[in-house]
Amino acid sequence: MEQQQTLHIVGGSSRSRAEQAHLGFDLGHHCEIYADAAELTQRPPGQGVVLARDDPADGGAARVLRGLSVEGVWLPVVATSPDPRPGNVVAAIKAGALDYISLPIRPERLQQALSRISREADAYAATRRKMVEARSRIANLSPREREVLDWLTEGCSNKVIARELHISPRTVEIHRANMMSKLGAEHPSQAVRLKIEAHLDGGSQVVMG
Repeated sequence: MEQQQTLHIVGGSSRSRAEQAHLGFDLGHHCEIYADAAELTQRPPGQGVVLARDDPADGGAARVLRGLSVEGVWLPVVATSPDPRPGNVVAAIKAGALDYISLPIRPERLQQALSRISREADAYAATRRKMVEARSRIANLSPREREVLDWLTEGCSNKVIARELHISPRTVEIHRANMMSKLGAEHPSQAVRLKIEAHLDGGSQVVMG
């Protein structure tokens, strides 16, 4: 039997939230309903799965993810939408959503997502935490320091980076030292690992349904 989950249903119309809650109850899960991301983060939950309406007009799933991150909450988030356009799906997954489901939700599709999440919840939380922390550190870099990090991640030497950025190797060394200091990295490999953990260049693949 599928393990019971607490589903936190966020955003959309009251009718849509009620329909999702009814489906969740029918499948044996407990459901909580929130009008928007602000209501969710007023008293953020400590467990469960968040079903966040991805409406770009109010920040969508990305806003929910940011709000939870600020509160230090790393719950799995599934974006939902009656019109899952590819660009919105990619943006939500890059922001940290674990899945993207079309509305109205089909029972078998929800169970599929919850089954996968229950297997990956711990790994997801750890990855999400690392991603947010890495992005926070990288955000402190100057534009030039960020460029040096990007080229360093490509495996380029100081000499190659200098040629690509049209600056001297000595200037690259200075930017690189400042970048390493801001990232708290003792070795170039640590800086590269932070860039990878930040997931700034792409997102996980997802099957819409």
